Amino acid sequence: MSPLYHEGRKIDLAYNKTLFDYADKLKIRVPTSCGRNGDCHECIVQVKRGSHGLNLPDFSESFLRENFRLACQAKILDIDTDMEFSVLRRQPQILTHAMKRPFKIDPLTTHHQGGVYYNQERIDKYRGRILGIAVDVGTTTVVINLSDLETGDVISTTSFENPQRFGGSDIMHRISYDGGEFKGELKNTIISAINFEIGEMTRASNLHRRLIYEVVIVGNTTMRDILFGINVETIGEKPYKSIIELEMDRGLRTTTSLNVPAKEIGLRVFPNANVYGGPILGCHIGADIAADLLTIAMDKEEGNVMLVDIGTNTEVIVGNRHRMLAASCPAGPAFEGGEVKYGMPGYEGAVESVKITKGQVNFTTIGNTTPNGICGSGLVDLLSELRKSGKMNELGALEDGESEFFFDSENSLSISRRDISALAQAKSANFSGQFIILRNFRESIENINKLYLSGGFANFIDVENAKNIGFIADIPSERVVKVGNASIEGATIMLLSGALRNAVEQLILNVEHVELETTPDFFDIFVEGCMFKPMVMPNHDFTKQTS
Repeated sequence: MSPLYHEGRKIDLAYNKTLFDYADKLKIRVPTSCGRNGDCHECIVQVKRGSHGLNLPDFSESFLRENFRLACQAKILDIDTDMEFSVLRRQPQILTHAMKRPFKIDPLTTHHQGGVYYNQERIDKYRGRILGIAVDVGTTTVVINLSDLETGDVISTTSFENPQRFGGSDIMHRISYDGGEFKGELKNTIISAINFEIGEMTRASNLHRRLIYEVVIVGNTTMRDILFGINVETIGEKPYKSIIELEMDRGLRTTTSLNVPAKEIGLRVFPNANVYGGPILGCHIGADIAADLLTIAMDKEEGNVMLVDIGTNTEVIVGNRHRMLAASCPAGPAFEGGEVKYGMPGYEGAVESVKITKGQVNFTTIGNTTPNGICGSGLVDLLSELRKSGKMNELGALEDGESEFFFDSENSLSISRRDISALAQAKSANFSGQFIILRNFRESIENINKLYLSGGFANFIDVENAKNIGFIADIPSERVVKVGNASIEGATIMLLSGALRNAVEQLILNVEHVELETTPDFFDIFVEGCMFKPMVMPNHDFTKQTS
């Protein structure tokens, strides 16, 4: 009899038991709202090995690809097969702080004369509390803040891995999936996941979900529009614009933001609660970046600053409140757990920092546990340390022609030449976006007062190591500011301040979108960006550079 593994824990197999049965025994939280009959599609798991020992997927699982299954439908048929699975809704490393912007609390949903009003229209009688939620729907991670709209206090924060991963690890794959046979499954999955978390948060706080009278949603253009049930196929083809953006271009809209009642999209809060989808800046640059700009107070900024929101898609903004240049960089998931053999998101057991001293590798893991893999901050450190120690050259070739380097020999964890190639290309997407935007802005790098790092694992990277391999622009470290999860912070500001919500709507009208792929020398820049060395601008007089 072989064992079944889940993140280092194991249990003996038993014939005809489901993976959900094993999750129960291991006390692993797997969401479901259909009584485990395959209808709700919430209990998605990834079978990492031994899938041939399970029953074949049935009709209820036909929307899943590759090695993803519904835990309630996947049954053990071969008890002599080693098997391993993981739950998509693992708990990520939550940022413990974010940049805080002081502002006056003036929500659009208020209480007076015994009633609850949204935009001065009565929507309910007052029941003792007025709550709201802000949601940052990332490609990889979703974060939710539950707030008191009367006091401005954040009551509870939660985050979880985006369960839409079965549709692809990046937005282009999800656009393709959503345009296919199973259109609507990605929306249903994310709505179910958010509803599940709302239930958990309100129960833990002894509150009722119907006291949630307003919702703010931010995310990249694709993630936002999928959640609202909007066709995203136009985002995947030139000119890469949302249907909403195209309608605004034709004069049919005055804003790219969205407002719909909660019951229309299936959110289980007060049925007529307004759900606000933050405005998108253009193409793949979405409402999460609008939220970032609100957090760093770009609407007040007179000097030149740079924002780099690092994720599966990295966004770069350079400018001030009067003029901004923006670009989206399709970095892919290599630094977030994809395309790298032992790569993983920032969960417990991930190597998060690395140091090589006299050939000796030292590292730390999230939770100080036995390493299961390596996350983005660890990969940035490892690449930089390999360069500094001479074990890898700037082309990414390992010392003595080795095909892999073991950073944890005891647990057989390594980085291979193939891994390094995937990381080089992901890094170059970040490099190219920053390089081209800085050049097009035509200001000396000395005139960039701040470099704000936001999103993904940016809060945990070592700035010097990131600059050493060309992951971020070579701006003096004292000017680099980590703003934590600026997207959820900005979404919360939109929830709590009608004035600032209006301010960001106006601010983003000053954004000029730069299409990286149309830059004449883009290929040359991308090749340069694949090198593991600091970013060097051609000269410091950008006023003489051409766009």
